[in-house]
Amino acid sequence: MMKLSPESVNLTGKSTHFSAECWFDDTCILDMDYFVKTLSGIKAKGVRPELIGSIITHYASKWLPDLSNDEGSDVFTSQKDFEDSPESVTAIWMKKRFFVETLVGILPPEKDSIPCNFLLRLLRVANMVRVEPSYRVDLEKRISWQLDQATLKELLIPSFVHTCGTLLDVELVLRLVKRFMNLDESVRSGSALIKVAKLIDNYLAEAAVDANLTWSEFFGLVDALPAHARSTDDGLYRAIDTYLKTHPGVSKQERKTLCRLIDSRKLSLEASLHAAQNERLPVRAVIQVLLSEQTKVNRHQIDWSGSFVSGARSPNQLGLIEPPARCMSKREMNAQQMEIKRLKEDVLRLQSQCMTMQSQIEKLLEKKRGSGLFGWKKIIVPSLVNKVDKIGEIDRETDVGYVGRQTPGDMKTRLVRGRTPNKWRKSLS
Repeated sequence: MMKLSPESVNLTGKSTHFSAECWFDDTCILDMDYFVKTLSGIKAKGVRPELIGSIITHYASKWLPDLSNDEGSDVFTSQKDFEDSPESVTAIWMKKRFFVETLVGILPPEKDSIPCNFLLRLLRVANMVRVEPSYRVDLEKRISWQLDQATLKELLIPSFVHTCGTLLDVELVLRLVKRFMNLDESVRSGSALIKVAKLIDNYLAEAAVDANLTWSEFFGLVDALPAHARSTDDGLYRAIDTYLKTHPGVSKQERKTLCRLIDSRKLSLEASLHAAQNERLPVRAVIQVLLSEQTKVNRHQIDWSGSFVSGARSPNQLGLIEPPARCMSKREMNAQQMEIKRLKEDVLRLQSQCMTMQSQIEKLLEKKRGSGLFGWKKIIVPSLVNKVDKIGEIDRETDVGYVGRQTPGDMKTRLVRGRTPNKWRKSLS
């Protein structure tokens, strides 16, 4: 059988004959001291930290199935070990504690040398076997450096403290988030902050199902992240709604405090529709959601209306709105179609009024034609024709004009007063 040796790895960090999975056998795994000594020799040769991390994770998963990533290996394999092993449960736990503490002591200090999910599994076992606090703090510090790489499955670490009422270790996750937020901004990027916020929102939705989760624990974890960390508040709304549903005894003030953390402007249409009909939310929160959604619809309609007035083919040509990040919903499309339909109806109505007025003017001309009284034919007809032409021009330019605001009688009186001499006005009166 082949044993792990420093000569099996070259300075570039690659094995000469075998991969990392072929470097270990049962003899090497059972001898912890030999493994640590050999690993120290490999580190001294300048092997890359990533390869050192792969050696440690492979060795640890072989020796302790709790650290394996396989489905179902965490619980059933460990239980089988307890049943088949001739040693006592205490002896097995003491061996696991020694193994975990040894692993933490030989981890490479580089940030990305060990996967975050493996560190979370290692921390879960460390809490289960009650390792020394210094090892636990070291693990938490390493995990906080790369918390954005964690998955929800590995973050759901159970609480092994009997005094804790919750099933999940919420205080542990809160410590990880606070350590992550205390990192320097050069280490904590904006994209990493968004990933952590999404991860914590999903964690809150799972933890909120626990009836023993107190309001202070839930609020503390929600408030640990700033508002700008969330690109959307749908996950936060889902978590808060789940908590309010599971904890109906929450006071009115506590409901208001939680709902203030939700930014209604960052809710999707589906979440806004659900919140508008949610009886568990305070009335003020529902009103804010409705107003925010109405503002979005109005702004969208104004942008589209501006594009029609300017004659542009699309609102994007005017630079009024950004290209949509998602397809418009059925509700938004219906609102736009109704607005376009209303504008078309207004145009048709104005055109109909103009045609009616022109028809009435023609009838008036026919009725007065041929009458010689006061020279109506010579006085009215030329001026009336000019007025009709001007009305048509105004109608073509504005689609409205002032024809729709006058009657034939008013127009006749205006024309007569404008052209009839003053002496005829006195005689007629």
